[in-house]
Amino acid sequence: MSVVVVGLQHTQAPLPLLEAAAVSDADLHKLLSELRHCRNVQETVVLSTCLRTEVYAVVDRFHDAVAEIYEVLSEHSGVPVEELSAHASIRFDDDVTSHLFSVTSGLESVVTGETEVVGQVRHAFERAQEESTSGPVLSALFRHALQTGKRVRTETGISKGTTSFAYAAVTVARGTDQAGLRGARVVVVGAGEMGLGVCRALSDIAPADAPERVVVANRSVTRARDLVHESTGGPFEMRAVPLDHVATELAEADVVLSAVAAESHVLGVEDFATVAGPLLVIDLGVPRNVDPAVAALDDVTVLDMDTLGASVARALGDRQEESVAARRIVAAEVERFRTASRQRGAAPVIASLRSRLESLRVAELERHRAQLADLSEEEWEHVDAATRAALAKMLHEPTMLLKETAGSPRGERLVEALRILFDL
Repeated sequence: MSVVVVGLQHTQAPLPLLEAAAVSDADLHKLLSELRHCRNVQETVVLSTCLRTEVYAVVDRFHDAVAEIYEVLSEHSGVPVEELSAHASIRFDDDVTSHLFSVTSGLESVVTGETEVVGQVRHAFERAQEESTSGPVLSALFRHALQTGKRVRTETGISKGTTSFAYAAVTVARGTDQAGLRGARVVVVGAGEMGLGVCRALSDIAPADAPERVVVANRSVTRARDLVHESTGGPFEMRAVPLDHVATELAEADVVLSAVAAESHVLGVEDFATVAGPLLVIDLGVPRNVDPAVAALDDVTVLDMDTLGASVARALGDRQEESVAARRIVAAEVERFRTASRQRGAAPVIASLRSRLESLRVAELERHRAQLADLSEEEWEHVDAATRAALAKMLHEPTMLLKETAGSPRGERLVEALRILFDL
């Protein structure tokens, strides 16, 4: 068996393809169920974030399994297999470990070191456990990935400062002079987790650089009011409005930050019809919240997840020193996981072999016990101990060899030979 990951991510796939392949929480049950019923897929976890959709799987026949995974993703997204495969990446075995550990550590994110991805990885793993699609192999892999992410953030400064898309978006909106929102009128569309993050980031701005007011627009105005209540105390006026009133607010806005989990556009061209002056729109949604046609309007600048990355890099820098330190930790944890995996892989075969030979030893002693009836109980115990010691010595070298080679092609051949020879 092999561990593989078939994935689409922002560095290789265009935003429209990422939008199509994104897996909402509501769709996750169906997708995991379809993957579980693939002939060559034994375990699976699906990780879908704003900039990646990845299927981690334990498979029997590598090429057949990958083809099955592509078929499931194609059916889910409505994108032909040929188009998916043209932009997807495929990793297997140790490369899967290195990739997942890097992702969980925030090293593969647009905002280097961002902390939101840890929760996303944990959620993906927990959902797979709930759906019974994650077995011993992927459970060990994801638990170690989460431990690695925690170690990276504890031992390096990679997560200091701006470490979320919400904070990054606000940083981009402020501009390079760090005062770009002074006196501005800001509209936040969405009152979910990302919307709350945006409001918190705005509240953290120094009073001298803060916007004049922040309006939160949401389908549920009650949830928008709750968010406003949670965020009160910031250096600006704040209020909530229902989403169907958003056009009125956009007409007077300077900056719009949209962060809604929706499967279709939330803001269309008609919502911007009365915009009178320069307006910066930052769309944090995948799928996109803002109709791409809005970017063609006069005086409107739209940054979406396809174009936000460059702006974030300019605003935050690449944290090169901390990234190097983090990658060292990831490499060390990958090696530690590989060693532990090899030992785990050999352990069941070794235990089964020892059990089989011990059963044979005991059975043979019992078979000859009648012929050795003149032995005292003490002498019989000596015979038992001597045969047990002889068996242990015989198994020592094979056991060490299996542990040392476990996970390698040679180790796999040895394990298969033992299974055949001893019917394990």
